[in-house]
Amino acid sequence: MIWIDTDMGFDDMLAVMMVEQSLVDIAGVSLVYGNTRLEQVVRNAFDASSFLGWTMPLFAGASRSILGSVETAERILGPTGMPTLGKRLPKNATTDIPSALSGLTKWLEGLDDAEPVLALGPLTNIAILLLARPDLAPQISHVLWMGGGSGPGNHTASAEFNAFSDPEAVAIVLASGVELRMVDLECCRQVLVGPDFAARLDAGGDEKTSVLKDLLGGYIDIAIQRGRPAMALYDPVAAAIAIEDSVATLEAVWIDVELAGGLTRGRTVVDRRTSAGANARIAVRPDADRIRSMTLDALEKATRQ
Repeated sequence: MIWIDTDMGFDDMLAVMMVEQSLVDIAGVSLVYGNTRLEQVVRNAFDASSFLGWTMPLFAGASRSILGSVETAERILGPTGMPTLGKRLPKNATTDIPSALSGLTKWLEGLDDAEPVLALGPLTNIAILLLARPDLAPQISHVLWMGGGSGPGNHTASAEFNAFSDPEAVAIVLASGVELRMVDLECCRQVLVGPDFAARLDAGGDEKTSVLKDLLGGYIDIAIQRGRPAMALYDPVAAAIAIEDSVATLEAVWIDVELAGGLTRGRTVVDRRTSAGANARIAVRPDADRIRSMTLDALEKATRQ
C-alpha cells in the first residue's frame, strides 16, 4: 500500500497511472500547490480521476509553503499546469474535498505496519503532518520524493523546483527521522522521451487515446521549444521505483538543504563522503529503457480501460 502526494501536472498524472495499474494499492492522493495553484491542482485531479476511472480518495492540502510563499511552475507549464498541443482533459465538476492532514492522519493511525509515501511535488503536506503528528512518523516507512538535485538546478541555477518551492519543508522531513529517498534531477535527466516516444502511442480514432497523446506531446514540447531534443520524465521515474525498486540503485548519503543563501536557497547538498554518515538515500543509475517501457505500458493500458 502507498499514499501519493502530488501537485497534479501531466507527469504526475502519468506517475499515478503507473502506480494505479500496478499491484500497489493507493490508499489516497493528497494534493499540494506546485505545478500550479492549489485550486487548479484540485481541478486537474478531479478531471484526471473522472477521465481515467480512478477510485482512490482525493484530499486537498497546502496552498502555500511553510513560510507562506507561493512558488509555482506556471511560467513554464501555463496556468493549468498541463501544457497541451490543443486538447484538454474533459472537465469534471469538483466536490467538497477533505483535508490532506485529516486523510493522512486517519490512514497512518489505521496501519498495522509502516507504509511508504510517494511525493511528487513540494513536501509541504508531509512536513505539516510531521509537525502536527510527530508520533505518526514511525508509521511512514519512507518518503520517496521526486525532488532535489545533486547537480545544477532547473528552477534556479542552484535549485530544483520542488525543493525551491518549500525548502523548509525539505528540512523538516530530513529532521523528522523518516527516511527520505530522493529521486533527483540528475536521475530523472537520464530518462528522456522525445517525439518518437509519443508517436508510439497510436491515437487511432479513440478520443481517450487522442487526449493522452496530445497531453504527452505538450509535455515533450516543453523541451522542444527550448531547443532540446527530448524531455525528462521526472515523476514517472519515481513511480517506477515505487513499483519496482530494482529499476534504480538507492545510495545511502547525507542530504542537507540550503535555507538562507541568496543564490542557493533550495539547493539540496548531497554528501557522499563516508565520514558524513547517512540520513537519506538517493536514486542513481536508473534503467531508462525499463522506465520508459513502464510509462508507455501505463498509457496504453489507460486507453483500453
